[in-house]
Amino acid sequence: MLALGTTSITVVAVIAVIGLAALGCALVLRRQVLAAPEGTAKMQDIARAVQEGASAYLNRQFRTLALFAVVVFALLFLLPGDGGVRLGRSVAFLVGASFSAAIGYLGMWLAVRANVRVAAAATRPNGRAEGARIAFRTGGVVGMSVVGLGLLGAALVVVIYGMEAPAVLEGFGFGAALLAMFMRVGGGIFTKAADVGADLVGKVEQGIPEDDPRNAATIADNVGDNVGDCAGMAADLFESYAVTLVAALILGKAAMGEQGLVFPLIVTAVGAFVALLGVFITRVRGEESGLTAINRGFYISALAGVVIAALAAFVYLPSSFEGLGGTADLSGVTADPRVVASLAVLVGVVLAGIILWVTGYFTGTTSKPTLHVAATSRTGAATVVLSGIGVGFESAVYTAGIIAAAICGVFLLAGGNIALALFLVALAGCGLLTTVGVIVAMDTFGPVSDNAQGIAEMSGDVDEAGAKILTDLDAVGNTTKAVTKGIAIATAVLAATALFGSYADAVSQALADVAEQGGGLVTSMMSYEIISPVTLVGLILGAATVFLFSGLAIDAVTRAAGAIVFEVRRQFREHPGIMTFDERPEYGKVVDICTKDSLRELTTPGLLAAFAPIAVGFGLGVGPLAGFLAGAIGAGVLMAIFLANSGGSWDNAKKIVEDGKYGGKGSDAHAATVIGDTVGDPFKDTAGPAINPLIKVMNLVSLLIAPAVVMLTVPADVNHALRIGIALVAASIAFGAVILSRLRAARVDAEQAATEEKTPVVV
Repeated sequence: MLALGTTSITVVAVIAVIGLAALGCALVLRRQVLAAPEGTAKMQDIARAVQEGASAYLNRQFRTLALFAVVVFALLFLLPGDGGVRLGRSVAFLVGASFSAAIGYLGMWLAVRANVRVAAAATRPNGRAEGARIAFRTGGVVGMSVVGLGLLGAALVVVIYGMEAPAVLEGFGFGAALLAMFMRVGGGIFTKAADVGADLVGKVEQGIPEDDPRNAATIADNVGDNVGDCAGMAADLFESYAVTLVAALILGKAAMGEQGLVFPLIVTAVGAFVALLGVFITRVRGEESGLTAINRGFYISALAGVVIAALAAFVYLPSSFEGLGGTADLSGVTADPRVVASLAVLVGVVLAGIILWVTGYFTGTTSKPTLHVAATSRTGAATVVLSGIGVGFESAVYTAGIIAAAICGVFLLAGGNIALALFLVALAGCGLLTTVGVIVAMDTFGPVSDNAQGIAEMSGDVDEAGAKILTDLDAVGNTTKAVTKGIAIATAVLAATALFGSYADAVSQALADVAEQGGGLVTSMMSYEIISPVTLVGLILGAATVFLFSGLAIDAVTRAAGAIVFEVRRQFREHPGIMTFDERPEYGKVVDICTKDSLRELTTPGLLAAFAPIAVGFGLGVGPLAGFLAGAIGAGVLMAIFLANSGGSWDNAKKIVEDGKYGGKGSDAHAATVIGDTVGDPFKDTAGPAINPLIKVMNLVSLLIAPAVVMLTVPADVNHALRIGIALVAASIAFGAVILSRLRAARVDAEQAATEEKTPVVV
């Protein structure tokens, strides 16, 4: 094991202490949030029901995933490598998965206690500023926890394993990404099944408000906001943090040796100060919009992060690339490492800021695209859906172009040296993630304010002025959720691009260990040239996997939402006293349906993500697997942005109409925007966000199996039967799960049709 120098060990130890300090700050912020008044007894009763439902769901989800984690732990230990590294990688997988789960649970636990406090704040003087402060600091707790656990986990691995830490951290990142993907899919199915079901029956069929207590799906809807947006997004951003660090450390070690290994940790440690600054300076002044205050806090703290990271680069890094000890050939690079590293971090932060603005433009309630979507409600639901799809497609092109421009800029900084360019891409990702604490706070703001509005409406204990405050905060939350999804997508692309470079490095190292390489077909299987038909096949399969994954996620929401619709209709039909407030809806039954359906449906997309790259890699070779990853990244970024921004524009178009435009609530225009919003719900909160961890999971799986693929493909005397057998088993698992899902869907459709024939709908 290659140990680090004394200076580097000291720096990494300090970073671990910063991680602990960040966790301490999270505890202080948590105490501040919980110190706020909880409101009336009725508010507390509703909040308690949401708390119980969210905790029950996540507890069942973690029990379901625990067995899966144990199986993956064992499989990781079977991969090639030194015994100590293999064990460390497997243990790091469990640690990464546990941290991701802990972050998700923390995000949910505090959010379901902050929502009632935000609702209560709206009833007091200066309620707008107080409610925004509580909601944002709730997210600040989660943001500081993401930074703290990420730094602590990575720093401890580097201290223990030294220069071999990147190989161990592959397991850490994989565990975080895999859990995040499952939480994103499961939570997304839960929340949008409840939301769609509640809207279709409550708003459209019964003509009652969104969070009317007579709707049996309202509690499940509020539970879903927390298990989907809070828990899922917190886990997603934690895995982005972990995976970007993994890629940066691998590429930094190759490009700059020991200092390249440590410097990404320094950059991400800056994020602790950025998060703390952002949380404390974000305050609503007077009657200004909460979004204005949040944007101001983000930009100021991001600028501070750039300055601190640049100072760290000039203190820690040398003035030349000569003699740094990396394995990459940087002999032709004459630039100053301190300058290019600082500029790479700046590129990442600027990218976050631009995407924040662009996403806000396409989804904000005062922007032309969303105003256009709202205006189309005058001609019906079809035009609302079409206009929202158009907004999503257009925004995807601009956002993807901005991300591509950032990567090109980093490539120019590297002077065309690919090894250095890949490291700088990873550094740009680390720079973007210096803002992760503020980003998590922005995202959590959304579901907390949404829940607060729901609690206020269900309790009836908030006056008209307070309701207006909560509506405004909810609209701000819709935009911040869309914005953070855009930034999360950018992070995923940078991390995936860097992991792509790590994959090439892993293949090169594995090839160096092969004494005699085979020829013929083997040569084609090793080719990275896009002109090669088999590599192009890999690219097509990678893009197709993104489409299939998205389709499965949306279809899962459709089935689960259908079950909710039937259940809520049944309750209205069999218990007419619900509409007159003489009977209480059976909220628990809807929560149970959402829980069972979401946990059942999350396995199919998860198995597809984990086993598709294994099938391609062992079946076609490392060259086509590289094409597979390229296709997944390209299609993934466009699909994720399209889905997120379409959904965001539909959601806020509905808000515009509900605020009085085009007839307001109860009008035909309102019904049209409700339909648009229900279409957008699984777009923006299930399939779109889940693509982020999907492309990173597939990249990490490919990185982990690359040495084994080379060992079973390249040697002249290798037995190809084992390789083909592995590919067939992986393909059978991935697509067998899809086929079973289709069969289950057909069975559910038949059962629902039979039920409807017996008990026709009465609206």
